[in-house]
This record gives sequence, structure tokens and C-alpha cells, in this order.
Amino acid sequence: MDQSTSNHSDVIIVGAGPTGLMLANILGMYGHSVTVLEARDSLIDYPRGVGLDDESLRTIQTVGLVDEVRPHTTPQHIMRLVNGRGKSILINNPRTDEFGWERKHGFIQPEVDKVLLKGLSRFPSVQVLFGHSADRIEETESSVIAQVTVPDGEGGTSEHHFEAQYLVGCEGGKSPTRKRLGVSFDGKSPSTRWLVVDVNNDPLGTPNVFLGADPKRPYVSIGLPHAVRRWEFMLHDNEPEELATDPKFVNQMLANHVPDPAKLDFIRRRVFTHHARVAGSFRQGRQLIAGDAAHLMPVWMGQGWNSGMRDATNLGWKLSSVLRGMARDNILDTYTDERMDHAKAMVDLSLTFGKIIKITNPLGVAARDSASKILNFFPSVKSYFADMRFKPMPRYTKGVLADPTSFQSGRAAGVLSGKLIPVATANTKASPVGVQFIQPLVHTEELGTVRLDDAIGKWWTLMVLGNDPHDVLPAETIAQLTELQARLVAIVPDTQYAWAQRDMHEETLVLSDVTGRLKKWFDDRPTPMLLLRPDRFVAGACLNQDGPKTIAAVLESMTFIDARTSAPQPAGNSIGI
Repeated sequence: MDQSTSNHSDVIIVGAGPTGLMLANILGMYGHSVTVLEARDSLIDYPRGVGLDDESLRTIQTVGLVDEVRPHTTPQHIMRLVNGRGKSILINNPRTDEFGWERKHGFIQPEVDKVLLKGLSRFPSVQVLFGHSADRIEETESSVIAQVTVPDGEGGTSEHHFEAQYLVGCEGGKSPTRKRLGVSFDGKSPSTRWLVVDVNNDPLGTPNVFLGADPKRPYVSIGLPHAVRRWEFMLHDNEPEELATDPKFVNQMLANHVPDPAKLDFIRRRVFTHHARVAGSFRQGRQLIAGDAAHLMPVWMGQGWNSGMRDATNLGWKLSSVLRGMARDNILDTYTDERMDHAKAMVDLSLTFGKIIKITNPLGVAARDSASKILNFFPSVKSYFADMRFKPMPRYTKGVLADPTSFQSGRAAGVLSGKLIPVATANTKASPVGVQFIQPLVHTEELGTVRLDDAIGKWWTLMVLGNDPHDVLPAETIAQLTELQARLVAIVPDTQYAWAQRDMHEETLVLSDVTGRLKKWFDDRPTPMLLLRPDRFVAGACLNQDGPKTIAAVLESMTFIDARTSAPQPAGNSIGI
């Protein structure tokens, strides 16, 4: 970050919360100028979010901060749903690592947010301005202008103007940007209030999460990194906030959980209400919203922080595509198309899970506990909960993608319906288009054994199994991929690595599938050619001969601008990857 303040940038981000900081890291990584405006004087320093998932850690890996973040996490965070007698009725312990990392982590949000902030110092084009309140926004045909109030250090204030091509509001649930856009914020805020208690020097020491479905008073107990413990207790209607924050009352809440509540080292005691809302649109003109500004989630699935990371991951490369002159700004409409439905799904799941925990009616409690006993007798059902397969993974059916059967641009069905033998004999008919690709280990002579993303880079990737892309695609398609700045990759078994290195095109990146997990993925699917987006979602998947049609349809869906046939683009359109 420059020490001097620039009033002109590519993007203004309002709010230095986790979503805004991650979006600034992504844009900075791609070489764009960013101004982050934060009304507070510093980052929030008390614990808030406590769950970090594999998708978020993959994004953190992409921006090069995973080694700094990992010390503030507890991998393989196991969750146990227990009844009023303390007996486990459901265990959530997913062991999958298809995206390169453990599925669930406990984490200390203030420490991770600090890493995201410090990471911005790597980019001279990014500035973070604390104590800067964006009070009024004017949008013109070509820019957004923010009128900002800044304390002058002498008890007064001064006004400054900041201008950018786009503005992204990441200011939280009360987002002025969302209100200014005039979009709806549909959903509900359940009347149930909760007391959250965070303490240092964890007096219990157990490392995982306990959701107490106790009809007398539902609770949560969470062991976190750095010896932090969190409890949450549901408050009854006759317990006002003043009582809930009284030390004696808090100690009564903790009496069944810790031997001596009076000796705890409290970080905070606070009452909060869950919210479940999603904005009607995430974009209007040159202004967009992300994170809590776009959706608010109940805490049960730990998806508030992670959903903000998904927003930044989806939006960052699309803004970069527009700013680099690679795509028209229509591509920004796909941000809402792709993120809204999944945000709604996560809100609905969190609400449902909360209802299960909050049951207080004795008959309802008995029915829930009996049902859990019966379900545990069925291994497939038990693993459905244990492996967290109930969590809706993002699947985009509209956006920057192409249907693998019809080659329709901008839409993709969830199933493969082709009649060719390779499709008819496939192990799965589920389409890989619109879902996130796996991240196993691969090997190259230059890098050694690394995770896939670290080998292929941070932009578009055209991946072919067992073939050189240059040999199976015509020159015109290769030229389009070159304009896209896509990396051309060949995946081969380790036994064929030396041959491929010798015989394939010098610009083809050859990766050895040292674990066999990539081969297994392709074994199950009749799509040996993939076009991967910068966010690692599959935009196109096909047989090799269908590559030109598939790639053309994907480029159309992103409103791709081919510099060879279009007017000259602004200078500096090389992606920093």
C-alpha cells in the first residue's frame, strides 16, 4: 500500500471487513488499483465468525496467504449435536478434502482479518483508509464518486472525493450501499435472542463444537484456536438484555459448563439476534454489494464469513475481466445470477438446523431424538450427516458457462444427456459444469509435488486429460485461449510424464497425476476437456472434438472481447498471475 493517498482507483470498496479485505486482495493480486474506505478507526478486535471451510481456505491459498492464516485455525473441527442429557444424536465430522483442504476449521476471525489486511501491503496499488466515512455517492456514466468525511485531528472533519470505475459495498447488514441501490432485503429475523460469551484461557480444553439441543435452554459450546472458548445460550422472552449481560446471570448460564465461572477471563458478553435475509439483486449499474451487505445468515452452519469469501471469489475475477478490457460489464450481472441462489440455500439450511436445535416442546424433543436413533442405524444416512453432504455446494446453472450437451451459452443443465457411447456408459450423468473442480496433488519437475491451483496459476485454465491441447484444438481456438490468457494444461499419469514433457508443445504445462485422483475424476465423467474459470469452477466440459464449440459458447457467456477483432483496449491488460 502506498503511503500517499490516491483519489482515483479502479475500484472503491466500502468496508474493511473480511469480504472487503479479500476482494481487495484478489483485485490487488491481479494488478488493479483499489481504495478501501472504512469508517472505523481500526479492524474489529473481538471474535465473531468461528467457522472457516475448505472453499474459503482455497481462496486464501489463491491470494498467497494460506501459510499466514493456518496458525489461527483448528482443522477438522468436529460438531456434535447433543440432547438435553448430553448424549450425541448427530456427529458431523467430514473427512473429505477434494478442494485441497479439510472441510471444516475453527478459526479466530480477528487474527485472520489481520492477515488479510496485512496482505494488502504487498500491492502498491491498494490503499486502506481507516476513519473514512463514505457519506454520499454519485454515479456517472463512466465512474462512481464517493464523498468521504475524514476527521481532521482537531475535533473537526474535512471532506474528500474518491473516484473509481466501480464501487462495492461490504459494510455489513445495515449496508448504506444496498439501501442506496433500492433493492429488497427479503427474509426474516427470528425473535429468538442469544447470549454469546467468549473467554480466553479455555477452562475446558475440549477442541470441538457441541450444539446443545436442550429443551430447557439450547446452547452452543465451541473450542477455538489460541485457547478461546465460546458459549451461546438461547434467551427466554422474559430475560431482557440488561439481565443477560449481568455477570451474575452469565455465571448462572455457565454453571453447568465450567467448574468455576467466576474465574473466567471474559473477552465479551453480548446479546444478538439471528437474521436470515438475501438482497433482491447484488448489482445496480456501477455499484455492487457483497458479504453481509448482500445476505445475512443465522450462525448455525458457520457460513456467514464463508459466504462473503465466496462472493469475493466470484466477483473479483469478473471485475478484473472488465477492468482489463477482456469482457463487457454485462459479466457483472452473472455475479447475482450465480451467487444469489446459493446464498438463499445456505440461509434456508441454517434456519432449518436452528429449528432442530431450538425445539423446546417435550413431544417435539422426543420425536427428534427418536428419529436420530433410527437414522443412525442406516450407514448411508449416518454418513450423509457425518460427511456434511447435506450442505448445498454451489452449482451454477446460469452465468459464465456452457451446457455440455447442447452448447447453449450462459446456461447449463445439471445432467449430461448426450447419446454418444462415452456419455451413455459414464459412471455419472451429473454434469461437472457449474461446480467447483477438485484440487488434488500434482507433480512437475519445476515445482515438485504441489496442490493443483499452485501449479496452474490464478487465471483461466484449459485442461485436457492425456492429450496436448495444441494437438486436439484448431489454431483459431488456441488463438482465442491465448487472448483469454488461459493456461493450457495436459494431465498425464506419472508413468507418461517423461514422454509428455518430451513430445508435447513447449507452452503446454504437463502435470503428473501422482495420486491418481484426477484420473478417477475423469474416469467417472465423459468430459476429458475442461475450461476452468479463475474461481476454479468448471465453465465448460466436453469431449475433445467438441472443444471449439464449448469454448466459443463459454466466451460468449462472459461477453469476451477479443482484442484481435475489437477496437484497441486500454494499455496494461496483462493479468498479474
